[in-house]
Amino acid sequence: MILELADIRIQTGQNAAFEEAIARAAQTVIGHAKGFQGFKINRGIESPERYVLQVFWDTLEDHTVGFRQSEAFTQWRAIIGPFFAGPPVVEHFELVAKSV
Repeated sequence: MILELADIRIQTGQNAAFEEAIARAAQTVIGHAKGFQGFKINRGIESPERYVLQVFWDTLEDHTVGFRQSEAFTQWRAIIGPFFAGPPVVEHFELVAKSV
């Protein structure tokens, strides 16, 4: 399993609209992508315009090739991109340990 971690900053005062948009985009777009396992989105407490998006993929290529190079990525960005204050910072991680 691969964890995609996206650090997202949105425009001030757009929290409710962004949260609705990202939930809708996850259900209607990314949720149908090959290799998608699920997601979590957290809002910052000290910085409420900062969000951390975690997306779980079967493989790195499911995200970087299958999703990012598809029309679905264009749809995803069309829904959530207008809220961005700047480009998200995205990195990928492999699981090395887990508690039960």
